[in-house]
Amino acid sequence: MKRLSIPLLGLLLALMGPAWSQEAPQLQLPRVTLSAGMYLIQAQVASTPQERTVGLMFRKEMPANEGMLFVFEQASGQCFWMKNTLLPLTAAFVADDGTIVNLADMQPQSLDSHCSARPVRYVLEMNKGWFEKRGLKAGARLSGPPFSR
Repeated sequence: MKRLSIPLLGLLLALMGPAWSQEAPQLQLPRVTLSAGMYLIQAQVASTPQERTVGLMFRKEMPANEGMLFVFEQASGQCFWMKNTLLPLTAAFVADDGTIVNLADMQPQSLDSHCSARPVRYVLEMNKGWFEKRGLKAGARLSGPPFSR
């Protein structure tokens, strides 16, 4: 059993290594402009497993109308946590048509899991309180290229 567990552990660490060894924020991801009613959002797009794993980790600040859009291959239950994330964030779990399914406020450095209320392909993270300050709740609609199919 020990022979099998050591190689499996090595493989797991090799697969996770790049994400866990990164200690700087990813700032060069592609960007997309989204809108929520009259509000514009400049969102970095995290669409690969590596980009989604790192997400907004290690950021010390983020402009008010900037965020990160996580894009998954297919709709499923999505859960996020805040390991190595220094900013308080609100996650909007978003359906294919841009409708916000639910919102979750998330505290920095927390391992608490925040999940979508139903399967979604998109999650938009913004500074904590961004949606609330603009009166945006579940049922509000985002628009932009990802939702224009």
